[in-house]
Amino acid sequence: MILRAALLLLGLAAPAYAQGDAAAQARTAVALLEDAAEQMDAADGARDRVRALTATIQAFEAGLAAIRTGLRQVAIREAQLSARLAARDGEVGQLLAVLQGMGATNPTAFLHPDGPTGTARAGMLLAELTPALDKRADQLRRDLEDVQTLQLLQIDAEARLRTSLTAVQEARTALNQAMAERTDLPKRFTEDPVSTAILIASTETLDGFASGLSLIVTEENLSVETPVNIEGRIGALPLPVQSIVLRSMNEADAAGIVRPGLLLATRPRAIVTSPTAATIRYQGPLLDFGNVMILEPRADTLFVLAGLETVYGEIGQVIAAGTPIGLMGGVESGSELSTDGDGTGAARSETLYIEVRQDNVPQDPASWFRTDKDG
Repeated sequence: MILRAALLLLGLAAPAYAQGDAAAQARTAVALLEDAAEQMDAADGARDRVRALTATIQAFEAGLAAIRTGLRQVAIREAQLSARLAARDGEVGQLLAVLQGMGATNPTAFLHPDGPTGTARAGMLLAELTPALDKRADQLRRDLEDVQTLQLLQIDAEARLRTSLTAVQEARTALNQAMAERTDLPKRFTEDPVSTAILIASTETLDGFASGLSLIVTEENLSVETPVNIEGRIGALPLPVQSIVLRSMNEADAAGIVRPGLLLATRPRAIVTSPTAATIRYQGPLLDFGNVMILEPRADTLFVLAGLETVYGEIGQVIAAGTPIGLMGGVESGSELSTDGDGTGAARSETLYIEVRQDNVPQDPASWFRTDKDG
């Protein structure tokens, strides 16, 4: 069974590496992996298999993120202990050498220049100092053992990460196949390729294309139900990809350019799903945005997602919330095993741009999606 071995490895690894919130994240990730594996075992048709694969990939992404967080904490702790050991090594070595020199083999070392009284006082000080030095030496020995344990944990964690990365890559390949074979999605309207091609050729901006797309009249299939009402979910919709927010609406980039949408940083090959039930109004390459997906969750409202490498589905299809609509680009390599800069988003090399347009007017996506947590 695909991913079963990696599931067991990740389940064993999570509690060992993670601390505090990271431990809770890891336990949650393992539970998600177990649910996803069960869904795959029970999948009968194409729709079930797509749902199971989507859940599995999302669970692996969450689990890998949790393990990376724990591994980063382990690395920080190991560095702190190593630095403390290095700082105290010389000091303790000198003091221990003095004490050893004051043993029975060198009784004259106890003679003090001030005579017997000075010698007595020095002896009392050394008697008080010896237990403190012994205690410090014991602490340093424990720190050294902790460092050695943490180093072994890091080596084991990297091996488990490699196994999990291989498994999630296999799941993405299976998802590509399942999406290619899928034929059960209803179509709300038939694509008008001529009008769409003319619009692409005549537009110069994403704003212009989205505005023009909303004006294209299509012949609708009235037997297909439109997506459900999302009014009560506005402000609580999930982001379509596990990510962190790089720039908010109208926040200038390094070149001073502002855009009316969110810019999200994601990991390479991250899965992108529909935040809600919607109709696919457009999918494919557009201008210099890479592949673009435009969803219509309700009349006069569009979600514009730009920057995907792979897109799923066909124009006119009605999809459920959580349906995979594509994958981000990039290549997972050895650098994916590194935890350097993970908390700051430096390891998230891909970007997804999101606009929300209502009646052709850009809305602040932050008022539509939950953006208070890193994904």
